[in-house]
Amino acid sequence: MNNQSQLNIFQESLENCSCDPMTGFFRTGCCETNHHDVGTHTVCALMDRNFLQFSFNQGNDLITPVPEYDFPGLKPGDKWCLCANRWLEAFEAGVAPKIIAKATNLKTLDIIPIDKIKKFALDIV
Repeated sequence: MNNQSQLNIFQESLENCSCDPMTGFFRTGCCETNHHDVGTHTVCALMDRNFLQFSFNQGNDLITPVPEYDFPGLKPGDKWCLCANRWLEAFEAGVAPKIIAKATNLKTLDIIPIDKIKKFALDIV
């Protein structure tokens, strides 16, 4: 997958989200997506303690390392391509993490309104 073929929410080239830890549905470092990505892992989010605990409580443990899947476990400060629906669920619960808008895929707008993204974006002044 080439991130130049996918756009961010500003309809510009999708920027890298994180290579440490390596993120993305395709583990390219970018929040790329296609029809195989049923979770729509398109939101580049900055992890914080509240969101990680919320996700854990919802049954998605992003904290515990899983070496057999090359997953280091996430900690506050890590960037990660989240499922758009999970971010929206966290928003509604009052624990949504901050977003890196330039690394968030345009497809996110199919699920999350732009006004919500802008309120949480770290890279929009």
